[in-house]
Amino acid sequence: MDEMEAGKQKFLDVIKGVDGAVQVVIPVTPSNSMFLISLTKGPNRKFITVSEDDILDLPNDAGILTKVTKVVKDAVAAL
Repeated sequence: MDEMEAGKQKFLDVIKGVDGAVQVVIPVTPSNSMFLISLTKGPNRKFITVSEDDILDLPNDAGILTKVTKVVKDAVAAL
């Protein structure tokens, strides 16, 4: 598993930890070094952007993990 796949898997783990009912779509490649990630729960959809660097560093950097977890929690709360 390369770094990008490991980061995407960690992101999915964060989502499952916040709310297992949320469906996630992560693009295969970033656009302008940003991933536009779709979060869907029931009829509601929310988009968040996460930088490519944050996805890459997510499995190994506790500070990035905390930051991304907060963004995810805020987005899921808005669903």
